[in-house]
Amino acid sequence: MMDYKLLNTIKCQQGAVRKVRFNIDGMYCITCGSDKTLKLWNPHRGLFLKNYSGHGSDVMDACGSSDSSQILSGGSDRAVMVWDVSTGKVLRRFRVHMSTVTCVRFNEESTLGFSGSLDNAVLIWDLRAHNFQPVQNLKDAKDSITSLLVTDHEVVTSSLDCRIRRYDIRSGSLTTDFVGAPIISANMTQDGQCYVAGLDDSRICLFDKSTGELLNEYSGHHTGDYTIDVAVDKKDKVILAGSTDSAIYCWDLIGSSVVNKLQHEDGSVVHSLHTHPTGAFLMSSTQSQVHLWGEEDLPQDD
Repeated sequence: MMDYKLLNTIKCQQGAVRKVRFNIDGMYCITCGSDKTLKLWNPHRGLFLKNYSGHGSDVMDACGSSDSSQILSGGSDRAVMVWDVSTGKVLRRFRVHMSTVTCVRFNEESTLGFSGSLDNAVLIWDLRAHNFQPVQNLKDAKDSITSLLVTDHEVVTSSLDCRIRRYDIRSGSLTTDFVGAPIISANMTQDGQCYVAGLDDSRICLFDKSTGELLNEYSGHHTGDYTIDVAVDKKDKVILAGSTDSAIYCWDLIGSSVVNKLQHEDGSVVHSLHTHPTGAFLMSSTQSQVHLWGEEDLPQDD
């Protein structure tokens, strides 16, 4: 289970890498740097493809659109930006947040952009309109937004106020689950039935999405004062998280035991993780480097 090996390490040369994210098909990845840039890579070949410069400070998160033609990013300059992948030009720039933008997402059609911030708000942007104001402001959180998950009909947020909030777009309803500790990262299982919440006390909790019931807990890693990503593998069998001891911890989702530790040699905190959308690959970041882990040397064609 999770018999991954290190396939590639890329020295990004953009200061500290704040986040690494696969694009929609997993052929490419985006890195967010403390030097105000984003970079596009083919991590399977270790190839640098494009640089995107325009943020005024650290780039904190990014994601690719459904057709891989655009990138959405957010930074500590409070800006949310839309980029053209091929030309590197900024298509839209939104500056409404009052503090650092911590997380960004597209909807499935990439017609809307979502951004969460240290200002406790989630803003929704119509990327087709000429209006530079958000079409909606979700301001129910009492502390910083740490994660955003967007499905076809839901927006799920996690916050340092110890709550996961689920907004049902179809019914216009809000469901709030109190988890008992500040949430530094959250994710969802592939079947959409459960939340995975990484807490600031070095615990990870699995919750039933419909009832809010605590199903399992995972421990052994250490978060320290860092914001460390949690993830779920594509088969919904393994929970993943970075750690301050330079490892990716892999827990059996059902049994909650540690089934593997993927150790990084540079001795740095593993803070950003992203699983491949379809294959057995995983990206991680430490300091100025990103690492590709997997079972195969190259993604296989369908």
